[in-house]
Amino acid sequence: MEPGTETPQEGPPDFHFVEQTLVGNPGAFDHLIQKYRMRIYSVIYNIVNHQEDAYDLTQEAFLRAYKSLRSFKGKSNFYTWLYRIAVNHAINFKKRRKEMLSISLNEFDQEVEKERIFKELVIEEKASKQVLMGELQEKLNDSLQKLSEEHRIVVILHDVERLPHGEIAKIMKCSEGTVRSRLHYAHLQLKALLAHYLKQT
Repeated sequence: MEPGTETPQEGPPDFHFVEQTLVGNPGAFDHLIQKYRMRIYSVIYNIVNHQEDAYDLTQEAFLRAYKSLRSFKGKSNFYTWLYRIAVNHAINFKKRRKEMLSISLNEFDQEVEKERIFKELVIEEKASKQVLMGELQEKLNDSLQKLSEEHRIVVILHDVERLPHGEIAKIMKCSEGTVRSRLHYAHLQLKALLAHYLKQT
């Protein structure tokens, strides 16, 4: 099995390392960081769509988790609790950045530049399949960012992180039915946004 592909349930129980951390074992929390670092980074990156921000936010999410560790009562899986911290931290960051961007755009009248980010890519008539697939991936990333926050996150957690509906419901604090509904609607939106590209590949 390749590194980073292991499921959250493999290895010693996470609660063991939580307990060890709380009693003063300095290496116990490092184990949890190593186990979930790439997963948490992936989730955050897909929310903020920026590598350096995702790296910083991942570190901050683990720091928040460490400082709040005594509030983890074991009523859910540790990774569910950790994902919730990471997702909320990323969402709050995006909200703050959006507010700052809005102020900046109003001051410098850069609305035209902002709109260019969302323009559809132009496909050349004789483009190769490899180029088309690259453009499809780029378009997918752009389309994912166009979804509402709750729809984008449920796609990330289900389609990218492969978490089951039940765990996503716990992370997002909603019912499994709501998760399925949001996922279905998000897939319809993505299909519509990518329809032109899917026909070309």
